[in-house]
Amino acid sequence: MDIVWHSAADHSYCALVTVTVRPIGEAEWPDFTALHLEAFNASSPPEAVERWRGLFEFDRSLAAFDGDLMVGGAAALSFTMTVPGGPVPVAGVTAVEVLPSHRRRGVLSALMARQLHDIHEQGREAVAALYASEAAIYGRFGYGRAADSLFFRIPTHRSAFVPDAPVDPALRLRVARPADALDDLRRVFETVRPERPGLYERSEARWRYDVIADEEYDRRGAGPLRCMIAEDAAGPRGYALFRVAGKFTDHDVPDGEVRLAELFATDPAAYALVWRSVLDRDLCSRVHAWSRPADDPIVHLLAEPRHLNAGWLDDLWIRLVDVDRALASRAYAAPADLVIEVADELCPWNAGRRRLITAKGSCERTGDPADLTLPVSALGAAYLGGRPLTPLAAAGLVREHREGALRELSTAMSWEPEPWGGLVF
Repeated sequence: MDIVWHSAADHSYCALVTVTVRPIGEAEWPDFTALHLEAFNASSPPEAVERWRGLFEFDRSLAAFDGDLMVGGAAALSFTMTVPGGPVPVAGVTAVEVLPSHRRRGVLSALMARQLHDIHEQGREAVAALYASEAAIYGRFGYGRAADSLFFRIPTHRSAFVPDAPVDPALRLRVARPADALDDLRRVFETVRPERPGLYERSEARWRYDVIADEEYDRRGAGPLRCMIAEDAAGPRGYALFRVAGKFTDHDVPDGEVRLAELFATDPAAYALVWRSVLDRDLCSRVHAWSRPADDPIVHLLAEPRHLNAGWLDDLWIRLVDVDRALASRAYAAPADLVIEVADELCPWNAGRRRLITAKGSCERTGDPADLTLPVSALGAAYLGGRPLTPLAAAGLVREHREGALRELSTAMSWEPEPWGGLVF
């Protein structure tokens, strides 16, 4: 069903706009991709656009129209994501965009509201997740910053490990073509995925179109995608996917850069060996690892961790579309029995008080007095277990009505390892 939104302008210099929000059909794909490229200041060859189409779910797409003109878009992908305690269905929000001519005129608000209502009505997922192009955007739609990532620029000549780094003589390294090693990569990833909140199940299309894609436009000035696998007689235990941007100085000194795309391992010895294969790459003076988990063990393996030259970025943002189902669907690190009052203007079915009893895995409506009052974005931030609630209270975003309730809920929602999505969708 089409829905017409009468959107108020966000700024006085912008005129009001009335938009119709509805899913797109396959015939409208060229208009949707043109909108996407314009909104993100991007360019893509036709093959890349076609690859994206292979991941797209038309029945979960939305576009906003000003008359006949497509002026905004949003989409959702159907995922199974690890949360504390196991896997749950998650709506992966992506391709959220507004034509530059229609910014600050309520188009984005109309799209986000419709999308959340659709997810709720469809009932498949109680949780939505996204990667934010700009971190300031999504808090106002109830998303909370739930995971962080680190990036490293490691000089290879200063990358020695601590003396007691794990070693397994049974392990060996194997050079492999990524496309030929896909079964090995899957085997390692599927061993790791259930343990880390935020990692999500990868379809065949996701593996081929995202993880091991290796056309010229995927390389971004570097060489082809390369793969190193750590294995023993029983099979693979770790892998690294990377590219090398080859370079020599004016004095003919090798100065290449390893650009690490992905690294997973099932145990500490395999992890250390795969990292060493990357750090010891011939003719390279540094390794650039873009997205790594906030608790990446490399921080403890490097003898001088300052040479990680680490930086910190937001990773996954989480939105509880159905608070009761979402809180009842995950496990908890400690017992808690308390009443929380949730503020949620965009999804009014979430607003109000409920009692969370972690030992029973229950979250149900109640008329009892609240122990805590908090916005739905705070629950989203804490949902994967990596964001304590106490700093949010210090920032004035959470109010405690019963002494100790804040620490009780924050401790219960905590989890190890740290959440991390691993691959932008």
